[in-house]
Amino acid sequence: MVRIVEIEARLFLRDRLNSLFAVLFPSMLLLVLGAIPGLREPLPELGGQRFIDSYMSALVVFTLAFIGLQRVPTVVASYREKGVLRRLSTTPVHPARLLAGQMVVNFAAVILSVLLLIVVGYVVFGVDLPHHPLGLACAVVLGGAGTFALGLVIAALVPNARAAGGWATVVFMLLMFLGGVYLPRFMLPTAIQAIGSYAPPGVEALQQAWLGTAPDWRHLAIMGLVGLVAGTVAARTFRWE
Repeated sequence: MVRIVEIEARLFLRDRLNSLFAVLFPSMLLLVLGAIPGLREPLPELGGQRFIDSYMSALVVFTLAFIGLQRVPTVVASYREKGVLRRLSTTPVHPARLLAGQMVVNFAAVILSVLLLIVVGYVVFGVDLPHHPLGLACAVVLGGAGTFALGLVIAALVPNARAAGGWATVVFMLLMFLGGVYLPRFMLPTAIQAIGSYAPPGVEALQQAWLGTAPDWRHLAIMGLVGLVAGTVAARTFRWE
């Protein structure tokens, strides 16, 4: 298993453009937004917070969704399309280990990206460190589980990498909208905000943990349930070749 993780890590790093984008883009976007003076001023609509403070959770949403929905389904579908999974099925190395290696490497990239975002926000703009680190960790893990499981459902059902990229983009854009990446959440209708609170990657739970309270257990439970259901669907419908 360690060998598979090592190989998957090398393949991840070899895809330099997408790998760097996944890890660095949230921090780069924060630097761009923070360069706008008005976004560093307290806003009444945000309860006296600065926009860049409230937007940190949305940047974590982007990280989880991009890696879980743009990278994972496309890579797994390309493995099937190229016959990698079929060839592995004839060896002592079960293809499921390759998928586990994919999850380990990509989630490590998520953790690295989030840690870098925290450091950049704190050092450059004085953004508070997460007030509830354990809650943030739970939100990232459960939100990531739900998002990655949705990515595996796409990978399980589509015939090739191109179709995986297309469907993944649709789901990605939907979750970005619900997660307040495209528009600040206070500008969205109340019903949309409520849906986004429970949908992976769980922007509400991330924001609660960052700003000082334990995430609502209901949000965490729903994201965990989505991960369980989607993961089960992916396992039952997955085709190795």
